[in-house]
Amino acid sequence: MGTGHGYGKVILFGEHFVVYGLPAIVSALGSRTVATVERTGGPGFELADHRLESPGYKKEKFAEQSASLENIFSAMGVDPRQTPFRIMLGGDLVAASGVGASAASCVAIARALNDEFRLGLSEEEINAIGYEGEKGYHGTPSGIDNTAAVYGGVLRFRRDLQGGPPFFEPVRIRQTFEIVEGDTGVTASTQQVVGDVRRIREEQPEFFAGILLSYEKLVAAATRAIESSGMEELGRLMNENLDLLRKIGVSSRELETLIEIAGANGALGAKITGTGRGGLMVALTPGKKSQEKVALAIEKAGFRAFRASIGPGPESQGGR
Repeated sequence: MGTGHGYGKVILFGEHFVVYGLPAIVSALGSRTVATVERTGGPGFELADHRLESPGYKKEKFAEQSASLENIFSAMGVDPRQTPFRIMLGGDLVAASGVGASAASCVAIARALNDEFRLGLSEEEINAIGYEGEKGYHGTPSGIDNTAAVYGGVLRFRRDLQGGPPFFEPVRIRQTFEIVEGDTGVTASTQQVVGDVRRIREEQPEFFAGILLSYEKLVAAATRAIESSGMEELGRLMNENLDLLRKIGVSSRELETLIEIAGANGALGAKITGTGRGGLMVALTPGKKSQEKVALAIEKAGFRAFRASIGPGPESQGGR
């Protein structure tokens, strides 16, 4: 039986803007998806998806998941018609929009197939296969989610618009800090949202260029704030990033409700993380006391809250 895992992620800065070649800051979460692969008598392959989920997530993503699996099998040269097998998905990462659930599953499956069929693939090759799997979900993904799922830690990531491998490097962190993610319970279509943002860029090029310029300055300042543990400044920059995301139309009533709750309960900053129009928001809550206050307020309002820490380890520590 082959096994593999992929980390969840939280994008601290850069969702949507990373698609256009600007840098993003992403942190892996301690929570992860675990895949196992075992050979069967056939025919073809079976999928047993036991992941925890936001309501309706797996049903909403079923067609995209099917396309993703075909991409992974093709990229790895594995044919379940000739060698039937069963894939089982589990782990403690909740399948929801915004936590990199699709990338975590792609990477976990690629690692499990690599293990079972003894393909000897490197981490770089696993990352490339994870990217191919992500195409089933996102059309043309940035590559940030699968990179975080493979390597863990906190990364500064930039996509190569010429089609080459992405550039990424660790972000130096002096001390751990806490965050809270609030789950709207709404599953968004990444392809649709990304397509809508692309139309804004095409129809309003000067407006969009101004947004990108503002973001580029912001993410440079955010890198410095993280490396120097400047939490007040980091929170302010998260709020600025949120304003830019609002301007490109990826917020929603549920996200704004969660952001308002976080701010009212002492979060230093809060923003959309991931696709938007649903999924998750992330709030900066340094210190366990602040984190718990914000998380409890979110839960009291009827939403799910995830408590996590961003730190200098191979992956950040997180929980549900």
